Amino acid sequence: MTPRPPESPATAFAVALLEEFHRLGVRDIVLGPGSRSQALALAAAEFERLGMIRLRVRIDERVGGFLALGIAVETSRPVILITTSGTAVGNLHPAVLEAHHSGVPLIVITADRPESLRGVGSNQTTEQPGIFSSAVRRSWDVAPPNGSAGETDAAAALARDALAAASGPVHLNLAFAEPLSSPFTLAERPLPEPVSVVELPVVERVETPAPDLDDLGLQLSAVPGTVVVAGTGAGPRAEEVARELGAPLLAEIASGSHFGPQLVVAYRELLNTANFGDRVQRVIVFGHPTLSREVPALIQRQGVETIVVRGASAEDYNPGRRVGTFADSVSVVGEPDARSWSGRWVAASRALIEDIDVAPDITADLGTHAKAELAAVRAPVTRRALVEAVWRATWPKDRLVLGASRLIREADKVLPGKRVPVHANRGLAGIDGTISTALGMALASQAEGAEGTTRVLVGDLTFLHDVGALLFGVGEVRPRIQVIVGNDNGGTIFDGLEVAQSAGPGYDRVLLTPQVVDIPKLAEAYGWDYLRVETRGALDQAMTASLRPVIVEVPLLRE
Repeated sequence: MTPRPPESPATAFAVALLEEFHRLGVRDIVLGPGSRSQALALAAAEFERLGMIRLRVRIDERVGGFLALGIAVETSRPVILITTSGTAVGNLHPAVLEAHHSGVPLIVITADRPESLRGVGSNQTTEQPGIFSSAVRRSWDVAPPNGSAGETDAAAALARDALAAASGPVHLNLAFAEPLSSPFTLAERPLPEPVSVVELPVVERVETPAPDLDDLGLQLSAVPGTVVVAGTGAGPRAEEVARELGAPLLAEIASGSHFGPQLVVAYRELLNTANFGDRVQRVIVFGHPTLSREVPALIQRQGVETIVVRGASAEDYNPGRRVGTFADSVSVVGEPDARSWSGRWVAASRALIEDIDVAPDITADLGTHAKAELAAVRAPVTRRALVEAVWRATWPKDRLVLGASRLIREADKVLPGKRVPVHANRGLAGIDGTISTALGMALASQAEGAEGTTRVLVGDLTFLHDVGALLFGVGEVRPRIQVIVGNDNGGTIFDGLEVAQSAGPGYDRVLLTPQVVDIPKLAEAYGWDYLRVETRGALDQAMTASLRPVIVEVPLLRE
């Protein structure tokens, strides 16, 4: 397929590049508008017209970067991200860093000036080659096409090389000279079947793969005092290994393994309890644990053996550099440990998370019982009640995205096991891009009429940090998504840190950073529905799936 007429070498190159990506199976492009990247943008629009790709346009490149990340997380396939030159490239850096540390495949294509216009003060020009440094798996700085023979073949080869390297983000910095584009159309024809010229990298959203039969990896047998730790990206393999070893499973809420008979929810408390944490002799780690201080402290304790099963991240998990063994995969041999070890952990955990205050006394007389039920419905929403309500409403067809707020830690502390898709950007655990990521996951998971609702649970600062994500592209599909904002008027996560006791009078100003924002007006401005929920009864009603995007604001006490 060639552009007609191919007057601009930039257009011919862009078409050849995107066509090869399409031939190799890439179907999603996120685009930020700009002049220098116009050949790529117009080619993407034409490919969308022919039904070859799904195109999303975002005016904020940071929003676009995390939107692309969310699509890649959900589909486990590389997503193309296109921007113009200058600050547009820098705005992608947060999403690229998160993709790097989480092992999410992004094809970052940035337009640039030719060499002759670099370093001379030319408008919207900075040093783009190498701008992402070690945060990309590979980078290319490509000279501007000039119409020479073989350039379209070179573009196709570049696409193949980029896909082959995309176990995380890769960067194609493409210089374009004028004319930056030319009018063209592509002839309509049956779409070619994708071919496997290169093996598309697949990074599982929540799964560490089981070992191949021919490669059993590191063999594990049941050893007294073993626990399995599952962080973000661990996936169901962690639960399988815990069950096969007969070991307690300390699985974070976004690990993809927060379920099963070995699950220990109250692991923080037990790691600090006599006859539990002090008896741990071996730790098997899957994924990237980030939600507690107790886990890294355990790994750094003298006499504890730690085995880390490598995942998609570019870095090995190694607190205090005390990990002794790293393995690409593990298998279990022999019989599981006696149930007394894991059974004690599971039973103690269940006792710790029981909430006797929530349920009315069923032994009371009818009138007392009814009053207790009414009081429970009218009770103000606590953080625990909020995460529990969201959890009850979420099922396997849904998606739950958790922001880097106090709420993810509350969820990790109290929510029982359930096998539902949960995601959190824990590669760097920043508050940026959470809503954008969730929207990407929503758009991808609900493609072609699929059922399910995406719920994203954030604090007020995490919400405001990504408020630009609420702007949809004109004419684009609006997914079923609920943005649930636990509003405690600031960054109260710092209240649980030592700084809250030592900071003095400047604490609120520079750490808590209280805000006063009219969220209903924000919702109206961006065309979202809005609900304010102040009681537990109203909260359960608000979690009912909505056909339109909705913001649910839940006032919370600072505590």
